[in-house]
Amino acid sequence: MLKISLEYWNELAHQILLISSLLSGFSIALVANLLVHKSKSRITISTLKIATIATGCFLITVFAMTKIIMMTTNGYPFEIADNELTMPRTIGSLTFFLGIVSLSAVIALAGWTKSKSSGIFTTIVGVFTLLAILSMLVR
Repeated sequence: MLKISLEYWNELAHQILLISSLLSGFSIALVANLLVHKSKSRITISTLKIATIATGCFLITVFAMTKIIMMTTNGYPFEIADNELTMPRTIGSLTFFLGIVSLSAVIALAGWTKSKSSGIFTTIVGVFTLLAILSMLVR
C-alpha cells in the first residue's frame, strides 16, 4: 500500500479545509434563504433538505481536516501512528464527497422551482458540474 507522508496529509487537509469552509458558508447561506422562502412546493422542500445535507457534510469535513492539520503539524505534542489518521481522513473524505454530490443536486434542482426549461438547464449544469469535479478527483 502507498504510504503518504504526514507533510502531504497536512497540505491536502489545508486545501480541503479551505474548499469545505467556502462551500459550507455558501450552503449555510442557501439554507437560510430557503428557510425564509414562502414556497411550500415539493421541489423547494427537497432543495432545502439537500442543501442542509451539503451544509452538514461540509461542516463535518472542516472539523475532520482541522484534526488532521493539528495532528500533522510540527510541534504536535503526541506521537501519532498512521492508523490514527484513518478515522478523520475517512470521515472527512466521505463527507466532502457527499457534500459535493449534494451541492450538485441543489444546482440541478434549483431551476425546477421556476420553469421546466430552467429546470432542464440547471439539471444539465448540475450533472456537468458533478462529472467535472469527480473527474478532477480521480487519478
